[in-house]
Amino acid sequence: MSDDTVRPTRVLVTGASIAGPAAAYWLDRIGHDVTVLERAPEPREGGQNIDVRGLARDVLERMDLLDAVRDAGTGEVGLRFVDDDGGTVAEFPTDAETGDGPTAELEILRGELARLLRDACGDRVTWWYGDHVTALDQDESSVTVRLDGGDAHEFDLVVVAEGPGSATRDLVMTGDDEPELDRLGMYCAWATIPRTADDDRWWRWMSVPGSRSVNLRPDNLGTTRAMLNFMTDETGLADRSPAEQRADLRERFADVGWEAPRILDALDRADDLYVDDLTQVKCPTWSRGRVVLLGDAAWCVTPIGGFGTSLALIGAQVLAAQLARAPYTEAFAAYEEWLRPLVDDVQDLPPGTPRVANPRSRLGVALFRAGTKLAATAPARAAFSKLSSDSGSDRTLPDL
Repeated sequence: MSDDTVRPTRVLVTGASIAGPAAAYWLDRIGHDVTVLERAPEPREGGQNIDVRGLARDVLERMDLLDAVRDAGTGEVGLRFVDDDGGTVAEFPTDAETGDGPTAELEILRGELARLLRDACGDRVTWWYGDHVTALDQDESSVTVRLDGGDAHEFDLVVVAEGPGSATRDLVMTGDDEPELDRLGMYCAWATIPRTADDDRWWRWMSVPGSRSVNLRPDNLGTTRAMLNFMTDETGLADRSPAEQRADLRERFADVGWEAPRILDALDRADDLYVDDLTQVKCPTWSRGRVVLLGDAAWCVTPIGGFGTSLALIGAQVLAAQLARAPYTEAFAAYEEWLRPLVDDVQDLPPGTPRVANPRSRLGVALFRAGTKLAATAPARAAFSKLSSDSGSDRTLPDL
């Protein structure tokens, strides 16, 4: 049979945030017939600040997207810790030589990066919105996927590129392959609020007693991205209705000054409020049969790890590179062997994280602020290197 009559491998990618579109791009590049399935009814344009570091820069360069991502950046110039009045305690500008720091050179909104990745796929990739997988059956020759809308489709491979609570993953990874979900005991609430004249190009962070923090970050769309973070052993807060979440945040941050009242007031008009129970995902294996995991569904490191977006981009390229050179069983094993050391490194958070940056008491907050001030003026700045991990910078991406 000649090469031009061989049927392309049919691949379903579930999830259209970052890992999914990146995988679609590379899988199309190696000749596969790719369909991306997304639960949301349309592309999700919202989202908070994310960054691209280390080997992920090389991935963007190979995709001819490096300049586009830089041009679509948020304009953030660094991290500034502030006191209760907004006064500067310590600041960590982006390193002019390396492009790293708590704020990376390539700092972009999640929705902006997702759009660039989708556009890079062109019209070769098929996109299905407003549906999700409810059942998945596989045998030696194919995977039959049943959707909530009632349709059933057959694919050769399935790439699960969903979030840490992936329902598709949980249909496949059962028994000994069931993932460990490691809660960090911290919630992050994100929302987009109107920009004011006082907002600048710095990421501003205020920690207060009660293991809480208030964050404001710039974007490139004329608005400001706000975060309200808090630590608690309570579970289920992320699953509440938006109205219940707004009420909960008002109660938790009612006594907090600086910009907290402004953020709480804006929550009623914010249509993108998102509350996340930070949870690391640790899977014994990233594949079973013809199904493979990618991104947060496989290894969520949480924003505390600081390398999640980069791992998604790297993982997509490595997965496609391995599939280009070997049958899927060997390719999935090689993909995991190549990538797992990076994931393990990033998931290995420094001792005391995230508690050390979210003190309970006034004394703890005072000590934390003093520590950031010291770190900003001495070689101790390396103490923050784990939060801006450039893991894997000494490695080379596999060629397609």
